[in-house]
Amino acid sequence: MDVQALATRRFTDPEAVARAYAERRRRPLVGPSGRLMIVAADHPARGALAAGKRGLAMADRAELLGRLLVALDRPGVDGVLAAPDVIEDLLLLGALDNKVVIGSMNRGGLPGAAFEVDDRFTAYDPASIARHGLDAGKMLLRIDLADPGTATTLESCARAVSGLAEQRRIALVEPFLSRRVDGRLANDLGGEAVLRSAVIAAGLGTTSAYTWLKLPVVADAGEMERVAAATALPVMLLGGEVATDPDAAYARWAKALTLPTVRGLVVGRSLLYPPGDDVAAAVDTAVSLLPTSDPTDPTDLEAS
Repeated sequence: MDVQALATRRFTDPEAVARAYAERRRRPLVGPSGRLMIVAADHPARGALAAGKRGLAMADRAELLGRLLVALDRPGVDGVLAAPDVIEDLLLLGALDNKVVIGSMNRGGLPGAAFEVDDRFTAYDPASIARHGLDAGKMLLRIDLADPGTATTLESCARAVSGLAEQRRIALVEPFLSRRVDGRLANDLGGEAVLRSAVIAAGLGTTSAYTWLKLPVVADAGEMERVAAATALPVMLLGGEVATDPDAAYARWAKALTLPTVRGLVVGRSLLYPPGDDVAAAVDTAVSLLPTSDPTDPTDLEAS
């Protein structure tokens, strides 16, 4: 991956980015499989660079782009989720034709900041997502009942959901119930907390027609069933931190993917920086977990 060539092109021809957006070949949002496999790489835009034991894993742009190119080239990978700088690097590399592209919107909640919960929209907005021909916008919603910044973020996310719907673009909302532990914000990944965060997120905006949820896989399978049953909105499962036991994580993902409202995976660090560093193998394993039956096919619905 020649990052020097990218920098030179950005330096000498900034209009190349606009041309790349305009010339990108798009595909239907949902393909024949009725499932989606999205690779996430929006972590650096809020200074979150760690993956597993590597504290600055995502800080090397050439390495990150190289790993993304490997992942996007694997069969069954539908697209990418990232902030504008990474999306535009990939556009200039010609890697996003016929891919689903999801733009990350609020990256202002920097880890460790006093204002972390007040997660401002510092990246894409609904108008730019539509103008650039992206397929969806993603927003992070941390709900800390003890932090007044939560109210601002809730309102901002609701406006973004409404704005994306007006542009007929999907709003991918990633909610958590969160609280500060020893001064640091921590997400509650228990079943009841994830369920409550899901129903709060589902109610944001003037319409839910274009809203999808991005939710963690709850460790207890029974509780995960309750989470998935709490909404009729499409659910995408997030991968979270690099697992110390990847096989156990894959088994939880596989079971959760069979739940009626779950439609796919949005996974980043677990696949881009897997134990053993074999990106292609990790991505292929994740793709193999997606059910082969098409949930949008009425024949399959009758058979289930």
